[in-house]
Amino acid sequence: MKIVVLDGYTLNPGDLSWDEVERLGNLTVYERTAPDQTVERAQEADIVFTNKVILNRENIEQLPNLKYIGVLATGYNVVDLQAASAHRITVTNIPAYSTDSVAQMVFAHLLELTMNIGYHSARVYRGAWVNAKDFCFWEKPLTELKEMTFGIIGFGRIGRAVGNLAQAFGMRVIAHNRSQPASIPHWVKMVGIDEVFTTSDVVSLHCPLTAENEKMVDARRLKQMKKNAFLINTARGPLVDEQALAAALKDGEIAGAGLDVLSSEPPHADNPLLKAKNCFITPHIAWATKASRIRLMNIAVENLKHFIEGNTINAVN
Repeated sequence: MKIVVLDGYTLNPGDLSWDEVERLGNLTVYERTAPDQTVERAQEADIVFTNKVILNRENIEQLPNLKYIGVLATGYNVVDLQAASAHRITVTNIPAYSTDSVAQMVFAHLLELTMNIGYHSARVYRGAWVNAKDFCFWEKPLTELKEMTFGIIGFGRIGRAVGNLAQAFGMRVIAHNRSQPASIPHWVKMVGIDEVFTTSDVVSLHCPLTAENEKMVDARRLKQMKKNAFLINTARGPLVDEQALAAALKDGEIAGAGLDVLSSEPPHADNPLLKAKNCFITPHIAWATKASRIRLMNIAVENLKHFIEGNTINAVN
């Protein structure tokens, strides 16, 4: 059985092992694959793993041996599921591997926004503390989280983990979900989406991207928010109207934003958020702690083992 990994570098830049995958077949790992290399590299493969390399209908129709596509991520929009199903190709994804890491990143951004750690550390290294008249100094506001309202859009696994951390900080947690959750923890109040935006001191996005919610955080929603509120997005970049957010930050309509995702990744040089006021951007790394990537690798191996044994798990088509 021939196994090809089209873009293995992101999952495993060298600190993990492909050994468990290699035990299941004849393995070839490519660090990155350009669109015009996809068919050539996967031509004889029975099994293909991809993270962000697209497998569209045209690709799939040129891969006669392909039986299984393992997406090395939770989102699987890189695969044409209809085409895969038509050719009896099983597609699986990796659910629930990065929950704790993403929740941690939410608070990394929030603590930067509220405590200005990077700014004050840089000032220390430039000599400001050495030359200070007092034993301490601060040049930007320092904000306590306790008793602030933390609003969550999307109350799935990650939303719940984030809410659990928020209430541990002594924050009041409210949330909106498109459907009523089967169970609701005692520390959260489920509310309408407008209430999340109008009453929260922090709004954190944890919903999947759909045609209906693209650019849901637009100029109107941003105007609903408090002027001292923060927006956090570790979900999907296109949930936010980036031009509107840049304008809101410039005009002081909200106090700041922490983003781990953008509408285009890597971003275009003219993305307005790259120069926006009080906007902190990380390069889509909330999922990428080593512990999280180990879980991802382990689930990918289990997915393939179950497929080979005829007992497929985590199928998305």
